[in-house]
Amino acid sequence: MTFTAQGLPPISNPLNSVLMEKKLINVDQKFFRLVSLAESLPRTEVLESGKNYWRGVCRSAIFRFPDDLEILKLDVRSYVDRSKGIIQIRSAARLGQSDLGVNLRRVEYLFNQLEKI
Repeated sequence: MTFTAQGLPPISNPLNSVLMEKKLINVDQKFFRLVSLAESLPRTEVLESGKNYWRGVCRSAIFRFPDDLEILKLDVRSYVDRSKGIIQIRSAARLGQSDLGVNLRRVEYLFNQLEKI
């Protein structure tokens, strides 16, 4: 696992990676929905899956460049209503200085699909 109590590690290069978080209601249900969406992405291999954390590798269509994708449901004990919480998604290219926006589009797609339910 590559996260701490504060969440996923920050991105080191904003040209080839993105980290987004959202405060959500029904956070458990939404976490499992995001995991399902991530696992259905083309050319995605699941590396780790747990009740609060998911990690996989997404590969590009032609050259099969690897991008690391992580989803984390944060344990937010300050909320009175336990159905509310925070989910972070981090997507980062392993190679190159720029990903031409692929990781940003991937994370936006996942959050946009989540809002459709």
